[in-house]
Amino acid sequence: MKPRTRIQQEVARLSKRLPRLTATQKAYAFRHCFKHYAIKRADGTNICTECGHSWKSDHDLADTLCGCTCPRCGMQLEALRTRKSVFRDMEYFSIVTTCKQYQVVRFFSVKSRYKAGKPAEYSAFEVVQRWISPDGKTTTVARLRGMSLFYYDLWSEYSDMEVRKNQKFRAYDIDPVCTYPRQRFIPELKRNGFKGDYHNILPYDLFTAILSDSRAETLLKAGQYAMLRYYIRSPFDMGQYWASVKICIRNGYTISDGSMWRDTIDLLRHFGKDTNSPKYVCPADLKAEHDKLVIKRNHQRERERTEEQRRKAVEDEKNYLKAKGMFFGLVFSDNLILVKVIESVEEMIEEGRLMHHCVGGYHNRKDSLILSATIDGKRIETVEVSLKTFEVVQSRGVCNGNTEYHERIIALVNNNINLIRQRMKAA
Repeated sequence: MKPRTRIQQEVARLSKRLPRLTATQKAYAFRHCFKHYAIKRADGTNICTECGHSWKSDHDLADTLCGCTCPRCGMQLEALRTRKSVFRDMEYFSIVTTCKQYQVVRFFSVKSRYKAGKPAEYSAFEVVQRWISPDGKTTTVARLRGMSLFYYDLWSEYSDMEVRKNQKFRAYDIDPVCTYPRQRFIPELKRNGFKGDYHNILPYDLFTAILSDSRAETLLKAGQYAMLRYYIRSPFDMGQYWASVKICIRNGYTISDGSMWRDTIDLLRHFGKDTNSPKYVCPADLKAEHDKLVIKRNHQRERERTEEQRRKAVEDEKNYLKAKGMFFGLVFSDNLILVKVIESVEEMIEEGRLMHHCVGGYHNRKDSLILSATIDGKRIETVEVSLKTFEVVQSRGVCNGNTEYHERIIALVNNNINLIRQRMKAA
C-alpha cells in the first residue's frame, strides 16, 4: 500500500532506519521461544536437540520428571520419549522500542528445526511493526500474508515491509511467546501511568489504550488492573459504569474481577439499588455478593415464568373451549371400551404425561379432535381424528405403541364418526 498521509510517509521512511536483530537478541529469541528437549531413546540414550550431543544417563526417572542438562552445551532440557527424528516449530518474538516520537512494537517470526544428532537450525524474520503515536493512533508496517482468515502465520517472507491497512479481524494483533527484556518507552507512556509492568495485557493493547483513552489511563494510575484488563479485552460502554468505578477509586476499593463486578452493577440496577453508593458497589466479598444477586434474579425469573405459564394456561383453556367446546360431552362405547373427547388443556397435558407421548401439545391443533380410549377408567390409547376428513389420523398407546385393542378402538371411532360430524353441523 502506498503511504498517503504525512504520518504514513514518515513511518515508512523511519521503518527503513530500524536496526536489524543483533546476535544477542537472536540468541535470546532462540532460547526463550521454544522448548528444548532431550530425546530419550529406548536404549537409554539422550540426544540434545540444541547441539546434537548424545549421552547415556544413569538417572532416567529423574531426567523424565525433572529434566536434565546437556553435558556439552549446558542447555536445560525437558525429557521427550519419541521415535521422531525431525521437529519443526514457529513462534513470535517481539521488541519494544522507540523511534523519534513513536512507540514501536516489532514482531518477528522465529522458526526452529531440530534433527536428532545435529545442531538446531534457527531463523528469524520481521513480519509486523506497530507504530504508535503519542495520541494512540497506529500505523502498521508489515509483510504480505496469506488470504486465510484463520491462520495468521502465513507470511510471505520475501515480500517487502510496507504500510498496511489496520485490518478489522486483528490479523496484526500478535501475542508473542517472549519479549526482549531491554525495552524503551516514549515519555508519554510514563506520563500516563506506565511503569514497565504490562499487568498481563499485550503491550500494543495497553499502549494504545492509555494513550487514547483517559479512562484507561485513570484505571492504570489507580491500580485497577483487573478492570483495565477487562475494559481493554471486552468492548462495552464504560460510560454506563464510570460513576461507579470512580466511587470504588475514591473509597480505595480494588475491583478483583472486572467481568463479575460489571455483572454485579447490572444486577444492582435490575433491582433498583443505588449504584453510586459504596455500600453496593464496593462489596467486601465480590463473588458472594454477585452469587447472591444471581440467585435472587433467578428466583424472580422463575416466579415470572410461573405467572406467565399460568396466564398462558388460562388463555389456552379459553381458546380450547372456543374451538372444541361443541364436542364436549361426546362419549361412545362398545360395552368394553369407552371413548370420550378430552375437554381441557390440563386434561390433555395429563394424558400425554401418563401415556408418555406428545399429545400434551396438541390442544392448539386447529383441525384435530383428541379423544381418550379407556377400559374401566384406565387409559388404553389416545386417538386423533381429523376434522377435515373425519378419519382417524392416529391412535397411540403408552410410549406410542399399539395395544391389543388398537384395531377395535379405531373401528369404534369410525363407527361413531357421524356423531362428531353432527356436532360440527349443529355448531
